[in-house]
Amino acid sequence: MTVGTRSPARLLTSACTACFVALATICTAQIRGDHQERLPVHPYPTSRNYLGPAWFVNVAPEAGLNMLNVNGEPTIKKYIIETTGSGVAIIDYDHDGWPDILLLNGTTLDGEPSVDPRPTNHLYRNNHDGTFTDVTSAAGLTATGWAQGACVGDYDNDGYDDVYITYYGKNRLYHNERNGTFKEVAGPAGVAGNGRAWGTGCAFVDYDRDGKLDLVVANYVQLDLATLPKPGEGLTCIWKGTPVMCGPRGLPYTTNILYHNLGEGKFEDVSQLSGITKTNGHYCLGVSTLDYNRDGWPDIYIACDGTPSILYRNNKNGTFTDVAPDASVAYDEDGREQAGMGSTVGDYDGDGWPDIFKTNFSDDISSLYRNNKDGTFTSTIFDAGLGLNTQYLGWGTTFFDLNNDGWPSILIANGHVYPQVDAAHLGASYREPRLLYLNLGNGKFKDISKDSGPGLTQPASGRGLAIADFWNEGRISAVVNNIDEKPMLLVNLAPNTNHWLGIVTQGTRSNRDGIGARVTLFASGRKWVQEVRSGSSYISSSDLRLHFGVGSATAIDRLEIFWPSGIEETFTPTGIDRFVTLVEGTGTPMAQAR
Repeated sequence: MTVGTRSPARLLTSACTACFVALATICTAQIRGDHQERLPVHPYPTSRNYLGPAWFVNVAPEAGLNMLNVNGEPTIKKYIIETTGSGVAIIDYDHDGWPDILLLNGTTLDGEPSVDPRPTNHLYRNNHDGTFTDVTSAAGLTATGWAQGACVGDYDNDGYDDVYITYYGKNRLYHNERNGTFKEVAGPAGVAGNGRAWGTGCAFVDYDRDGKLDLVVANYVQLDLATLPKPGEGLTCIWKGTPVMCGPRGLPYTTNILYHNLGEGKFEDVSQLSGITKTNGHYCLGVSTLDYNRDGWPDIYIACDGTPSILYRNNKNGTFTDVAPDASVAYDEDGREQAGMGSTVGDYDGDGWPDIFKTNFSDDISSLYRNNKDGTFTSTIFDAGLGLNTQYLGWGTTFFDLNNDGWPSILIANGHVYPQVDAAHLGASYREPRLLYLNLGNGKFKDISKDSGPGLTQPASGRGLAIADFWNEGRISAVVNNIDEKPMLLVNLAPNTNHWLGIVTQGTRSNRDGIGARVTLFASGRKWVQEVRSGSSYISSSDLRLHFGVGSATAIDRLEIFWPSGIEETFTPTGIDRFVTLVEGTGTPMAQAR
């Protein structure tokens, strides 16, 4: 893959009225594989007026992201379906090397929205200049319904990413037709579900390592609006003495789903055979995949609302065992259930092993689990300085390197579920700021939210969150899907002089996206480890490309990659501050398959 010319662009932001500074630094690099030119631009230039490490502004209006999220009535939420909001997915749907944005949408209870036109999901094509074009109609994505979560993956290995969308109702699988359009194929593919389970988070994952992406789907509750009590009509319908919508406690649960990819566009429901359904009685939301024990087989972590979280350990034989209690990631450090929403996986302490961060309901702390490298985790939320801000209700979240210093920080989208909290003065706000925790590189974080720009402090009721380097320049931006409002596109205008490397994985024996691959980067006496994953955050899916900040390093010593097929090989890239493509089977072999 090649990174090409950085061309000038012209655009104004709401927080910065200066015009663009034209840049013309040409840098090219390729590591065996498809040669694809990309032309990074700087549509939202950094400024020395903003001292680092972060100054985020919301440029969604200027960028053309103008979808109005509709999730029932905006001022009062009578039913739980109106409160969970919608996710966001990053997908390079036209395969041009520039990340595009899919924002999910809900509808109204009576089926007759007060907004015109009817609410749908919205696909925004990246124009390469800081703006996006709404291509929803042209892409064939105009269906209306209670869309919840999304995950991205090339399930048929044709080189174009597809997208799965969960619903309250039947789920949908959109096959990328490779001509700018999608075809809905969930029914024929066998992944639509029965229409009674309420799908939330999802992830494509090759759990049996056969080269074909399988699909895991989290389910929340079984919901029947005809029999559901109204606010205040029951013990689970009152919060701090105020009548509120009912649930999830008191509502019937349902189990999660695992679909095995049979090839030829078909899937088989193996939920029972795989042992997934042995874990029941949970209300499940965000899904994150990870190889937590480094045995080469992908495992599945699911954040659950009001019930213990789940960690499905891959038994390497097509079955899973929920080991969350034994691994110490089911509860908080006092052994209490939490109301988990979203989760993210990253190596926050730099030891090469994946750690887990989880968002929870208000009046509770978030969760941070450090990997002990022996199949267990330790709760380090207080040691890391993250036992703060308990007034906020967290949803989408991600580990990301905000200034390329080589240490992943944490971004969280917040927002309450009860609009009544404002009028009743219940110690919380319905619309809340985002939180940004800076990784200090010593196992601790610092809350820099209030000093990092209006994109973080502007109140909103956020839900889904996903990240990407939208302009291929080494700067990570975030998209937040706000319930009953328009979305945010958060861009960091604070400058830094650190370096980075972007990585695209391309499987040959493994699945085409390389989902599940573990990449280790060595530079300047340090190493960084990341995994390629679909899904994660809160019912959202970020850019499948990996982003490594490497600080002051000016060269990469080597890259080691463990592919889902079991192949292990080394690549030696030239140059830095660019994207490279790693094609399975074209590196230097390290070891035979496990």
